[in-house]
Amino acid sequence: MTSPQSIKTLKINDIHVSGVEGQTILNVAREHDIEIPTLCNLEGLSPSGSCRLCMVEIKGSPRLLPACVTPIEEGMEISTDSARLLKYRRMIIELLFAERNHICAVCVTNGHCDLQNMAQRLGVDHIRFTYRYPNLPVDASHAQFAVDHNRCILCGRCVRVCDEIEGAHTRDMCCRGIETLIITDLGKPWGTSDTCTSCGKCVNVCPTGALAEKGKSVAEMAKRRAFLPYLVMRREVRK
Repeated sequence: MTSPQSIKTLKINDIHVSGVEGQTILNVAREHDIEIPTLCNLEGLSPSGSCRLCMVEIKGSPRLLPACVTPIEEGMEISTDSARLLKYRRMIIELLFAERNHICAVCVTNGHCDLQNMAQRLGVDHIRFTYRYPNLPVDASHAQFAVDHNRCILCGRCVRVCDEIEGAHTRDMCCRGIETLIITDLGKPWGTSDTCTSCGKCVNVCPTGALAEKGKSVAEMAKRRAFLPYLVMRREVRK
């Protein structure tokens, strides 16, 4: 049973809400139908705070804090939709588009892409930054799937689902800054991996067309993610 001491009361966008000690701002906001945008967070996976779209303002703090990894505290006053936050979120989306080669018109997830949907939601209709146009590889060596690094936003979902849910830890990140890439088995082609189980979980949690099933044409790749909360729930039941 939850003790009275573990209940925290706070305000989000001037709405009085409550949560349990240890919950994050994002958890509590979602429980009260308060929407906070995010690309790296996904129910069933551990939070990473990597995309920074869920940054919020907290009264008394000069810094913006990521809602997905910031625990609630008694008396917090939080803003999730200020003009300052909208400005930063739009900038993040623009930078994601400028960093890699996102050509929506020829993408297998066109119309089913989290990045595309987020851009529309935030009103990003042009990019102010110079495109980098990096020369990144496409690995189609796997029999069923392919990875296009040009469309990767480095959210880490595929790394976490492979480690936390499948238990294979086939994927990881290498290098730093703009050189960062998702790799398979310390840099092997995906099709030669000794650890990949070909489960497809990484493909279905990917928010863009970076990971896709072979044989899909433009706009045909819709991701299936309902398995994640179900698997987590079944594991909790078996404990």
